[in-house]
Amino acid sequence: MALSDAILVLLTEQPRSGYDLAKSFDASIGFFWTADHQQIYRELARLREKGHVEVREVIQSGRPNKLIYTVTPSGLAALKAWSQRPSVPAPIKDDLLVCLYALEHVDLGALRTRLAQRLELHSDRLARFQMILKRHFSADHLSLSQTGRLLGLRMGLRYEQACIEWCQEALQSLPAASSPAISPIPARRKPTAV
Repeated sequence: MALSDAILVLLTEQPRSGYDLAKSFDASIGFFWTADHQQIYRELARLREKGHVEVREVIQSGRPNKLIYTVTPSGLAALKAWSQRPSVPAPIKDDLLVCLYALEHVDLGALRTRLAQRLELHSDRLARFQMILKRHFSADHLSLSQTGRLLGLRMGLRYEQACIEWCQEALQSLPAASSPAISPIPARRKPTAV
């Protein structure tokens, strides 16, 4: 998937300014596809050159004018073509996992700190996803778009729960000090349903 596809997806909801796209990105698609604001603005320019988005200028007093982007029929066709391509999961690139590979040669105290930080990050994200679930998906009948978002959110909930369990398991398995004795990894318990 390219950033352009993620931007077109957001523009299918409603026309947006670059700033509004960046904010929406941070609060939705940004949970599983990252991009900074400058990347989004550069990609909007490319999409405009390709004819996948139209731009209209909104005159504002007291601040710079705003450009509002709207997906075009050509952009919708590009989005449909993208959706028909095979999907390949992204490879894992995690320095913490590489660190664990050399466990005898790393600072165990620092590693435990990093694991505790990772546990906190995933716990915070899980709480945020649970809040989104409660706030936006309590209705009995969902539109097709809402169903898609709910399925993505459920994947996020399961992922964060699995990461929390793994961090807890890793912290329990590592000795508190830099001793060479490593505790055996306990049997994996059954994950809780989301």
